[in-house]
Amino acid sequence: MIVISNKKKICIIGLGYIGLPTAAMFATHGHNIVGVDVKKEVVDSLNQGKIIIEEPYLDIMVQAAVTSGNLKAQLTPEEADVFIISVPTPINADKTADMRFVRSATESIVPYLREGNVVILESTSPPGTVEGLMLPILKESGLEIGTQLLVAHSPERVLPGKILVELVENNRIVGGINTASSEAVRDLYRTFVKGEIFLTDATTAEMCKLMENTFRDVNIALANELAKLCEKFGINAWDVIKYSNKHPRVNIHQPGPGVGGHCLAVDPWFIVEKEPELAKIIKLSRTTNDSMPHHVFNRSKTILSEIGGVKKVIILGATYKPNIDDIRESPVMELVELFKQDPNFDVCIYDPHIASHELLCTDLEEAVSGGHLIILGVNHDEFAKINFSKLQPLMAQANIFDTRNFYDRSALIAAGFNSYLLGA
Repeated sequence: MIVISNKKKICIIGLGYIGLPTAAMFATHGHNIVGVDVKKEVVDSLNQGKIIIEEPYLDIMVQAAVTSGNLKAQLTPEEADVFIISVPTPINADKTADMRFVRSATESIVPYLREGNVVILESTSPPGTVEGLMLPILKESGLEIGTQLLVAHSPERVLPGKILVELVENNRIVGGINTASSEAVRDLYRTFVKGEIFLTDATTAEMCKLMENTFRDVNIALANELAKLCEKFGINAWDVIKYSNKHPRVNIHQPGPGVGGHCLAVDPWFIVEKEPELAKIIKLSRTTNDSMPHHVFNRSKTILSEIGGVKKVIILGATYKPNIDDIRESPVMELVELFKQDPNFDVCIYDPHIASHELLCTDLEEAVSGGHLIILGVNHDEFAKINFSKLQPLMAQANIFDTRNFYDRSALIAAGFNSYLLGA
């Protein structure tokens, strides 16, 4: 039986949006952390106590962890008590899971595994990844799986923008290949997790994470379909949602220009890939949500249909959700590409959370100057403070298309804008 002592040396593979906060959290709770990433820029920044992603208070925690000596970064793994794999699991063009990073991360730790080690997969993965992909690789260590080497899946369940809070407060699932694995990983995460920790098997844990995000994706697809219907019916989908949700057992989500990020826009496809003939509702919901950038694009063309020549369109916000810098799988970026590829449009982005992009404009007044349509793509908090009365005279034609129901339409009209709303 493997006994987990209080202080551990933990090697974390992948220092992205989940791996880095996890590393910092363990380090500030007394563990010795070796963070591994293939990107030298990430490694060098971390060793200087700096971060290259945007997440509230993470910079402070990382600096404290590095200064204490409990956190360092490097390009290759080394021997440790615990190995945590937290690498990306993107999708291929054909909507199948790209498991190259999980495979290579697992292979990279094999030479460093010793009896008594624990291996944890945090990366969101298709059902059966631990059993079917990881275990055959880990067996190459020569260790007996389940006794000499414990293995489990413990998916993150955090919200970007609140990661450090939710790592601590949220409930957590641990799915081990056996009871000993589950209990060892539970005891490790109890270092900082205040929420409940539920134990199950690895494949169930993998499916739980996928279904948590799939549930939301399906509900958003229902809202997006409702938005399209209400546009046809000449009514306001946001009112329908508001009044429908007065029912005690109804909770319709909100429509928008699409669904993005590395979770909702990706995870459902992992289920569809495994059983496409059974996961029909899941696939239809993904298709519906994936259609929304095209829907917004086509409606924008209708709004500007009476204007000749090249029309200038300004996109407010291009990240996949408000108040973060993450553009992974952002539907607004797909919308930008649709405008970019159409010779009838000149498109630019204004987003204070994005550091660089070929179409990024850092001055809002310059961005809207000579413009014909402003599209609110992401409702960042900063955008609530925009003075549209000041922007209106700068535009060739003052049109605004709100895809988030973020603005008071009467105020926009009073500022001299023609106001359009997704779902109305």
